Amino acid sequence: MNKLLAANFSRLFKNKVFWICCIFAFCYGVFMQTMNYLTSIASGEIPQIDDLFFSFAIWTGILLSAFISLFLGTEYSDGTIRNKLVIGHRRHDIYLSNLIVCITAGAVMYAINLIASFAVGIPLMGGFDAGAELVFATCIGILITAAAFASICTMISMLCQNKAAAAVINILLIFLLLFVSLYIRAWLEAPETVTTQSVVMGENGVSSMTTEEVPNPVYLSGTARETCEFINDLLPTGQAVQFTNMEAENIPLLCSYSAVITAVAAGAGTILFTKKDIR
Repeated sequence: MNKLLAANFSRLFKNKVFWICCIFAFCYGVFMQTMNYLTSIASGEIPQIDDLFFSFAIWTGILLSAFISLFLGTEYSDGTIRNKLVIGHRRHDIYLSNLIVCITAGAVMYAINLIASFAVGIPLMGGFDAGAELVFATCIGILITAAAFASICTMISMLCQNKAAAAVINILLIFLLLFVSLYIRAWLEAPETVTTQSVVMGENGVSSMTTEEVPNPVYLSGTARETCEFINDLLPTGQAVQFTNMEAENIPLLCSYSAVITAVAAGAGTILFTKKDIR
């Protein structure tokens, strides 16, 4: 296992796609904090570093879906996995070593983004309005969510020997989950009532405009709302959206969901990989 990890980390830090993702993470942090400051100043508002400081949370899944597909797909295309099996490495060691490296890659990308965001945001806009405990918890929550993204993408990439197919599946899956999360979020944010306007004709023939609060037909309540809230909290993309706006009400719960997803995907991937016919 140690030899596998050493070889994988050596390959990781020589991987061009990994460094491109890291450069993007750094530039994204600088760009978002600079634009947040300039936009606030231009509109006459007081710049707030809290605004979209953690917006890179959404990008972690997207970057990892592309990076992991290419990084692990190369092992199949170059025959590396077959060679590892031939020299006696166990399949579950190969799988877990790849998973550990992919999770680490996601953590490094996010750490680089945080460094850039803090380095630019703090001097421009000062400290957070939110408490230090919430900021720290959000950072930890995003890292655990990134591990869930990495676990899902690793499972797909290790089970699909075609690098291009794995990349398409992973990227489409992340965008599909993101679309579902945003759609559910729009439902949950719908107001309970809406204002309607109507024209009323008086007895003297003079019309007047009246407004009335009526129940919103798309407002979710009861079991439907509870189900959507659960799905929104369970999906890594739903968690990422909540972390982006620092709106997560129960970060420990979200972290537990991500931990379960990571464990389930890792367990299922390991079992299926041990039974896979390596061509």
